[in-house]
Amino acid sequence: MVATVEDKFDTLAPMMNEKLRRRWAACEALALGRGGVSAVSLATGISRTTIHRAIHEVQHDLPELAQELAPGRIRQPGGGRRSLAIADDTLLNDLQALLEATTRGDPMCPLLWTCKSTRKLAEELRREGHAVSHMTVARLLSDLEYSLQANRKTLEGTTVPDRDAQFRHIGERVTAFQRQGQPVISVDTKKRELMGEFKGPGREWRPKGSPVPTRVYDFRDPDRGVAIPYGVYDLRRNEGWVSVGLDHDTAQFATATIERWWRKMGRRVYDGATRLLITADGGGSNGTRNRLWKWGLQQLADRLGLEISVCHFPPGTSKWNKIEHRMFCHITENWRGRPLVSRAVVVNLIGNVHTTRGLRIKTDIDDQAYPLGVQVTDEQLSQINLKKSSFHGDWNYTILPKPNG
Repeated sequence: MVATVEDKFDTLAPMMNEKLRRRWAACEALALGRGGVSAVSLATGISRTTIHRAIHEVQHDLPELAQELAPGRIRQPGGGRRSLAIADDTLLNDLQALLEATTRGDPMCPLLWTCKSTRKLAEELRREGHAVSHMTVARLLSDLEYSLQANRKTLEGTTVPDRDAQFRHIGERVTAFQRQGQPVISVDTKKRELMGEFKGPGREWRPKGSPVPTRVYDFRDPDRGVAIPYGVYDLRRNEGWVSVGLDHDTAQFATATIERWWRKMGRRVYDGATRLLITADGGGSNGTRNRLWKWGLQQLADRLGLEISVCHFPPGTSKWNKIEHRMFCHITENWRGRPLVSRAVVVNLIGNVHTTRGLRIKTDIDDQAYPLGVQVTDEQLSQINLKKSSFHGDWNYTILPKPNG
């Protein structure tokens, strides 16, 4: 009995307004006889009180109501429940006072050090004498133009001296290199990822009720290890290379990735290039103070026969590096909600990134060992053929190939 009523209601409900739904429910309840109100309420979710009121309308008031209502109306003017904000004229003011106090950090506010959920707000309002539920609070918050919002990373901390000047310097260098047909690349390491059946951020479309099962705990699988993507992004051609390392993120790994990009992609499209410009963060494996980074670039310049210029972004501004928001973000989007169970999965997900602006990425596994703790001695450092820029030589410098390189 209930199933039949439920099926009919599911079919008709989208075509009926509030008035028709309750009166249809009343007619079904009358047709079922004893117990009909309870059965219809259970099948449709319409309350018993509403169904009883609709039965009274159908049996007694329907002709009068049809004559009184204007065309297009489903209720008499003024009908329906009054808004609680109107019935309780202090409710909105008290709710705003709670929100403003927590926003401004009033130490006397009872909700300052608790989660400001709708249930907590409703509980506090009830303490102040308001008969209000958490659902009503949610509705009132929407009316007050509040919404659920996450934190946003916009504060970069103390401004570094010459920060803006360095940005202008990088822009001028990039423009000059590109006008001369010389390659310009942006490099960085993406966050290391655990390989295995681990939960990945984000969601993807799957058949309803069949999520991909993943491990409860994110303990590293010693048999599969980690994936360390180091990327090279070509600013002019909107294409990139990613080496997926399996050992450590070191300066040797960084320079090896740049060399692989040049031999597999760069050399083909920049035939005759004599110089290479690299834009990079100021820390990590390609940091400004990393001796091994400069030593590796010197060896790379000698092998490739290129002058390698480097421009580092100032501290605290790594998100301005082009590779972050032109390549890495699309990789993250492409493998959202997917466990990185193997090397093949990582490589395929990176290599199949495509965007409407034509981004193309090539990738491969780098299974070489890059041990930590490799030291560059003062003698080796003195052998680097490094020419510092007149503006912030610690951030901007060129490494020239040695004559006998």
